[in-house]
Amino acid sequence: MSFTVAIVGRPNVGKSTLFNRLIGEKKAIIDDISGVTRDRIYGESEWGGKKFNVVDTGGFVPRSKDVFESHIRDQVIIAMEEASLLLFIVDATCGITDLDAEFADLLRRSSKKVFLVVNKCDNFERLINANEFYSLGLENMFSISAMSGSGSGELMDAIAEQIPADMEDTEPLNIPKVCIIGQPNVGKSSLVNALLGEERNIVTNIAGTTRDSIHSHYSKFGKEFILIDTAGIRRKNKVHEDLEFYSVIRAIKALDESDIAIILMDATQDISQQDLTIYRMAIRKKRGIIVGVNKWDLIEKDDKTILRFEENLKSKLAPFNDVPILFISVLEKQRIFKLVEAIEMVSNNMNVKIPTSKLNEIMLKEISRYHPPAVSGKLVSIKYVSQLPSRTPTFAFFSNHPKNIGESYRSFLENQLRKHFSLKGVPISVVFREK
Repeated sequence: MSFTVAIVGRPNVGKSTLFNRLIGEKKAIIDDISGVTRDRIYGESEWGGKKFNVVDTGGFVPRSKDVFESHIRDQVIIAMEEASLLLFIVDATCGITDLDAEFADLLRRSSKKVFLVVNKCDNFERLINANEFYSLGLENMFSISAMSGSGSGELMDAIAEQIPADMEDTEPLNIPKVCIIGQPNVGKSSLVNALLGEERNIVTNIAGTTRDSIHSHYSKFGKEFILIDTAGIRRKNKVHEDLEFYSVIRAIKALDESDIAIILMDATQDISQQDLTIYRMAIRKKRGIIVGVNKWDLIEKDDKTILRFEENLKSKLAPFNDVPILFISVLEKQRIFKLVEAIEMVSNNMNVKIPTSKLNEIMLKEISRYHPPAVSGKLVSIKYVSQLPSRTPTFAFFSNHPKNIGESYRSFLENQLRKHFSLKGVPISVVFREK
């Protein structure tokens, strides 16, 4: 899934409301106060069997006569370059504003596909008034109410039509694709250079040097995979350059086309909420995961430093923390090859096929020791287990009352699967089906 829809527009036109509508959950904060969306928010949507990324952006608030030229113009241009489709949101209750007209002028001169979305068409009068927006010169116009959902189905149909069929269910390559992802200045490009043994990527101490995802072919010591270096992901309130406005989209695209993600962190910094956001994004997308803690040479150590650091890290990564954690120094090339070994291990784990007889022998024994709890007097039993064909390991447990099995028992089963089988670094799925 590498089709990305970016929502752009001036403040208070309903971008976050539409974002929540598209992804089907209330993830973005909605308020009448201008500038509520300060961080770029990312979600995933599915419609008509097609999946796509959705990016909610903050409203562009002019602070001086030159702010549109110096900030908004660059950000919209980058959005046009990096997103697959732009949803340009305007407000039916206000009519066309000067800022709407300037946005439209930029969008008309772009080769990128643009949908003009007239929001807040909550009644027949506003629906009629929406026709004035045709004068902006953008041919694909949709009149909707993001709040009530009116017209959103037609918009979603049109978005799904733009997604090429070959973006879905692509066949995996014979060799794994590995993206190195993380916040700026953690050493992603330096790690690629160290692994390849050449200065393939530009390395400076200026955050944001890598603006595009860079693919490199690693083939050494009998190991082979594609390395993808990405632009750093950082919180918007720490971004001072407009050219970084959409760097995160490039990283998300790299994650979408990868099989395994190396989440690179800085040993000298506490794990941040943004690190955890990146980590959970990789889990949600069912990618293999390796955590690399770089700059380990800068840490004062004793014989228990690694143990303490790893315990603290795993507590923050929970509930899914069954991942390889490697303490490395790219500068000193410490334990760099351990990363290569971890890539091979996680790749093998992602493709593991457990014989059905062995799966049932072990898991039914564990289930007999700890049965699913009864619900409303109904005894719940599980009689059979099967691994389903999927990109990452998925296990179906067949039960007489599958809907009565709760999340705590699902966690128990997942823990037992990890205990008995080699699944380290791989998000797995446990599903329940009727016997």
